[in-house]
Formats: sequence, structure tokens, C-alpha cells
Amino acid sequence: MKALGLDIGTTTISAAVLEREDGNVCKAKTIANQCFIETGNEWERVQDADRIMEKALAVAQEMTDTFEDIETIGLTGQMHGILYYDSEGVCVSPLYTWQDQRGNLKEDGRSLVEEIREVLGVDAATGYGLVTHLYNRRHGLVPEEAEGFCTIPDYLGMKLTGRKKPLVHISMAASTGLFDSQKLCYMEEAFEKMGIGDDVSMLPEVTGAFATIGTFRNIPVTCAIGDNQASFLGSAGLTPNAVLVNMGTGGQISILSDQYFTAPGIEARPLMPGRYLLAGSSLCGGRAYAILEKFFRSFAGEIGAGEDALYDVLGRLAQAGAQMEDPMIAVTTFSGTRTDPSLRGSISNISEDNFTPASLTYAVLDGMAQELYEMYETIHAGCGITAEHLTASGNGLRMNPQLQEIFRRKFHADLTMSRYQEEAACGAAVSSYIS
Repeated sequence: MKALGLDIGTTTISAAVLEREDGNVCKAKTIANQCFIETGNEWERVQDADRIMEKALAVAQEMTDTFEDIETIGLTGQMHGILYYDSEGVCVSPLYTWQDQRGNLKEDGRSLVEEIREVLGVDAATGYGLVTHLYNRRHGLVPEEAEGFCTIPDYLGMKLTGRKKPLVHISMAASTGLFDSQKLCYMEEAFEKMGIGDDVSMLPEVTGAFATIGTFRNIPVTCAIGDNQASFLGSAGLTPNAVLVNMGTGGQISILSDQYFTAPGIEARPLMPGRYLLAGSSLCGGRAYAILEKFFRSFAGEIGAGEDALYDVLGRLAQAGAQMEDPMIAVTTFSGTRTDPSLRGSISNISEDNFTPASLTYAVLDGMAQELYEMYETIHAGCGITAEHLTASGNGLRMNPQLQEIFRRKFHADLTMSRYQEEAACGAAVSSYIS
């Protein structure tokens, strides 16, 4: 009685096999993705979808060879990005990832993201699939043989089951943009307003259920769900008003709610009909700490002290910085925000006494948490949801006790780490057998 979850992340591909009765992990495996394609365009972030499939299918075969009693397979992976497929269900493009910046390129004084906001009154960030598609359509980049588009986890579902067209869960559909999360359907009228009305035919079929899309080795496979939703299921389950904070490549706060609520920087991401994850994302997130480590390592190299990773040193510095009465203040929007990509970070409240490596290290960690706390305050003010307990996930939090303590202090709440390290893969497995 086991379930397999597969997760195609931006940097890794993971799998987890769960015992369905007690939720214990029988086996987990993570391999490097390493499928980015160098295009020569700094703003372009694309991956080799065929190579990703080779790796993901090999992991699926290995897990199903190892465990003969796997009864269901669930899928998840990076949201927002898209690839194009032809009439035979074969990929005919690279994967345009969520990190792609073509939506922010200025043309005639405004970016495509800004145009969408002005024409439609809709916030759709660069990297969202339909922003990418609209740019590609205008610049002749859509392959002639393209019949439709979908996310990379949806494409994995097609390859596992032999489908020629995907069946896309509402969580994935919403992540590509121009999707009405209340009506749970694409905004087809928006296509007309943006001059691509004919492209409505390329939209995938959408479902609100964790529906079976076919079989792999006679094992039922369910449709892919968003990695945010999967991580939530794998970490916090379906506990009402549960709050999940994640710190990985980016940062994220997600709160389960039966209320639909949006605000600048806050999305209502559908999990299932009538249930939403109210989610806010910090673009830099855990990378802010990596940027700080790179800064110190660069200095160490300049003075001949070597260029080994300095995270152990930063941990000690953060502990010392926590004891300072008047520390520096860091704003860690080094990559901007979803609502304002032009924003940059800052360091302030610098004094003669606190201008130290310890104070700077602590300030960066505090700034990472502060971004998510401000999003929580917006949700709390709009919905009345109070964080009594936090579940934390992501290696940025799991490996950093000082950051965990900062979150406890800011939210005035208990915090526990997620039971699983491969939260998204485990959540995908859970989605394959819950109704």
C-alpha cells in the first residue's frame, strides 16, 4: 500500500515513496536537474524538456522496479513555466521556466507585464506561462507545429501515460496566469483583448479534482499539482488556517483558507474547489543568504584565506548578531518583488557600533523573514487568520536554526520543521490517494 510522488524542480528532480497508512517514507531520491540551456540572452531562462524527461522517467522506472506494491503515482513540479507540444503530444520547444524575464523587457516604453496590467487590470508576473506565450506569439517564437502548451509536470504525466494532450489541475492552470481562480477557468476574453483570440484553442483541459490521467506500468497516475500546493500537502496537510513558511531558492508563505482573498503580492491559489492557498512569494528568499555568503567568500579569497563555503562561519556570526541591541536593518528585495521588479535591497540603521559582519549576517536573515511576515500581516488584515503555529520547509530553514528562531519571534508562534525533507514529492504522493 504505497504511493509514489515525483517532483520536477528547477534545480533538482525528486521522488518519494510513502506508506499510505502511516505516511512514512520508504525511499526518497533526489538528482540534479542541470538542464538549463545557454541562449546568449541574459533575460532568457529555458531548460531542455527532453533531457528532463529522460531523467524523470528513469527515476520513475527505478522506484517502480524497487517497490512492486506502489498503487498510485502523483506528480508535481515547478509552476508557471510552459512548453509547447504537437498533435502527437511531443514537445517541440524548450521549457520556458518561471525565472524567464521576457515579460519584463521594455518595448515602446512599457513591458508586457505592465501592458497586461493596464489593459486587463490583471497582475501576471514575468515567467507566467501565458505572459511567455503572448511574448512568443508577438515575436514569432511559437513553433508552427505547436498544438498546445502545458507545464513540465503535466508533460511528465503525458509521457508516463501516453496521452497526447494534458489534463491540467486548477493549481497548475492558475500558475500560468490569465486564470480566474474564483470561477476556476481561463479568462478567455483576455485573449481577445490582447489580440490572441485564436490561441484559446491551445488552452489545456482543466480539472478541479486530483483526477487519474492514465497508467504507468498499470499504476494509476493522477494529474500534476502545483509545487506550492504539493509542498503544503506534504508539510501541513489540510489543517484549517495552517501556515507554511518555506525558504529555498525563493521564499514563500502559504495559508490554507476557505476564503478567496487577494492583495498586492498575495495570490489566492486554488488547491481544490472551495479551498485556496493564500500565498506570497519573495523572489530572492534563501538566495539572499547565498549572496551574503558569496560576498564574504569573495573577500576571503582576496586575502588568501581560501574560497571554501562559509555557512558554518555565518551561523556563528548570526548567533552573535542576535545578541546586539541595535542591529543593522536589511531589506532583502535584491531581485525586486512580484509587484515591482525594479525594487532593490538596502542596508540601514548602520552605526559605529553595529557595523560588523555579525550584525550584517543577522540583518540579512531577519530581512528574509520580514518579507514573508509582511505578507502574513496583509493576509491577517484581510481575512482575520492568525498564525498560532508555523510549519517550516525548505533547506534554507531546515539548515539554519537561527532563521527558525527569527520566524518564531516575528510571528509570536511555535514553529516545527516539516516531517519530510522532500515535501513536494511527498505531497504529490499524498495527492494521488486523497479525495
